[in-house]
Amino acid sequence: MTKPYAITFPGQGSQSVGMLAELAAAYPVVRQTFDDGSQALGIDLWKLSQEGPKERLNETENTQPALLCAGMAVMRVIEARTDARAVVMAGHSLGEYTALVAAGAVDLADAVRLVAMRGRFMQEAVPVGTGAMAAILGLDDDKVREVCEKGAQGEVASAVNFNSPGQVVVAGDAAAVARVAELAKAAGAKRALMLDVSVPSHCALMRPAAERLSEALQDATFRIPAIPVLHNVDVTAAGSVEAMKQRLVEQLYSPVRWVETVEAIGARGAQRVIEAGPGKVLAGLIKRIDKSLEALPVFDPASLDIAMESINA
Repeated sequence: MTKPYAITFPGQGSQSVGMLAELAAAYPVVRQTFDDGSQALGIDLWKLSQEGPKERLNETENTQPALLCAGMAVMRVIEARTDARAVVMAGHSLGEYTALVAAGAVDLADAVRLVAMRGRFMQEAVPVGTGAMAAILGLDDDKVREVCEKGAQGEVASAVNFNSPGQVVVAGDAAAVARVAELAKAAGAKRALMLDVSVPSHCALMRPAAERLSEALQDATFRIPAIPVLHNVDVTAAGSVEAMKQRLVEQLYSPVRWVETVEAIGARGAQRVIEAGPGKVLAGLIKRIDKSLEALPVFDPASLDIAMESINA
């Protein structure tokens, strides 16, 4: 008897040159998924993900479609290994799009084109170097909000990713985020680490990008997913296509409520949570959020076998 499980998909930061190479060698559907995405976009996403260069893979408008294909490639391998369906899905930031594709809400080709545009809109909204993000470790959520308010000084500085207890990411204008990082350390944070990103995601600086994304989403075909997908913005599954699109727009300038999302996954009866995609960032966060959940990253044949054995036990 299969045990109830959820599937989660990572966001930007999980990409790496050479990602999923071992899985692709064992499962041709991995390469096929990248080929499908490449055809939709007119870029060889598999070559980019395997050969880089790293700087080009890390450009936001390339990272997003490459990671979406990576997540879907793992999803298709999982589907080939088990008949059991997940009880719920979710994704961290960009990963929310992968979850919607995996759940049948939008076709891969349409989603790849959308996230490439999303990445471009995000980068064009804030010139490189003018925005920043920092991870604050060891302060509670309210304290991080407090230092953001104090450090903003008329600029944008917001708590944007509630990743796990004691791990909150802030984003905004570069100078404001730098001030917040110093204030956080003075307030007792274990670390305040500036992140190597080109875009300050999920803060008010992304509103111009959200307006452009809203227009692009109007022409995209979406359906109610076959499996519930929890949205970052409000930790619920949208009840209509219109609501789904609106949450994707709001997601660009709203916090990622990951702690609450993992709690909601457990509340829906999942006992295991698979992270489908390169790396194991989300699995690490899930273990810190809810120790009763078994977190299982899948990114190569060995990790796939472990996850399938757990689900099908």
